Amino acid sequence: MVETVIFGLSVSEFEDLCLKIFVTGLITYMVFIIANLAYESKAGKTGTIWLFLALGLGMFGFISKSLIAKMLGIH
Repeated sequence: MVETVIFGLSVSEFEDLCLKIFVTGLITYMVFIIANLAYESKAGKTGTIWLFLALGLGMFGFISKSLIAKMLGIH
């Protein structure tokens, strides 16, 4: 079987790189959306903290999953 090469990377390496780049971009965009939501709703400091805690928990889970897998040596 011939291994396909994209930009000098194997398919699995390319997929891993794209996943990290695009998910990082989506997380950055979600932070912007949460900050804009807090600003538009005039949530104040406490409301903004709660918005970031509640809506940012999923982002924290994704990031922590990657860190835990790396620490345990799971790929």
